[in-house]
Amino acid sequence: MILAPMQGLTEVLFRRVYEECFPGAIQKAVSPFLSLTHNLHYSGVESAKYSDVLPENNEGSIPLTPQILGKEPEEFVALGNMLYDMGYQEVNWNMGCPMRKVTAKHRGSGILPYPDEIREILDNVLPRLKPRLSVKVRLGLKSRTEIFAVMPVLNQYPLVSVTIHPRLGRQQYSGVPDLDTFGEVLPTCVHTVIYNGDICTAADARRIKERFPSISDIMIGRGVLYSPTLPLQIAGDECDIDNMSRHFVRRLMEEIDKSYHNDESKIRKTKEYWCLMWRSLPISEMQARTVLRCHEYDEVSKMILHFLQYL
Repeated sequence: MILAPMQGLTEVLFRRVYEECFPGAIQKAVSPFLSLTHNLHYSGVESAKYSDVLPENNEGSIPLTPQILGKEPEEFVALGNMLYDMGYQEVNWNMGCPMRKVTAKHRGSGILPYPDEIREILDNVLPRLKPRLSVKVRLGLKSRTEIFAVMPVLNQYPLVSVTIHPRLGRQQYSGVPDLDTFGEVLPTCVHTVIYNGDICTAADARRIKERFPSISDIMIGRGVLYSPTLPLQIAGDECDIDNMSRHFVRRLMEEIDKSYHNDESKIRKTKEYWCLMWRSLPISEMQARTVLRCHEYDEVSKMILHFLQYL
């Protein structure tokens, strides 16, 4: 199983705590994207922008593949090769991000309507790129037919894998995955294919694997935040779901408290996780909202601790 890249959520802090609590349950993670528009430089104070992928920060974490967002060949090669020099053997190209400010500039899923542009970028990048390249795509930006023009382009290059999220960019995360189109495009891809999208229960994973036996793996994102023990359940391991989930949430909150240096940052980060992770606890949405209404960090912390200890 592979942990999906989720900006602000599946960061190194989350990955380290997850591996501590569930060692080996997730075999690989793709990092939240590094944008080529950030003018990153791996030196001095600028290295803070790389904190999520710095090898020293990822010791004891889930094995990582950094993800790159952008379309500028020179910057792509420079960043990719820098990541290779850090020790990464693979980088992932994000062609799936659905955010409008990204897609409007032909980045993320915004590049999918332009297969010739994808070909030009790969022609420029791959001969000079030291690490191997994988890609993550959607079915298209506005039309499900876009992937059928993109796939023949991808088939021409030595990619590690193609991860497909069967939604359109314009859908964001609404609606349901288009499994019929996924099934049509799957046999047209010569590369290893990974499925991503709406795996929230072990039954979801089982249905996908049974319907599409040729996929090599599944990538899970929000499902792990809704239920931290999900990878164990998918693997068929018997586990104490409630107690293990509580332990993970408690450890995550402890690490947030240690890693962020002011109450405002602690509140923001805690609430970002709590909006999703309260579902792993036997509480109601009404109870969960009491945390979101808190304005002081001590109040937020005590309320979550109350739920973890006394339910």
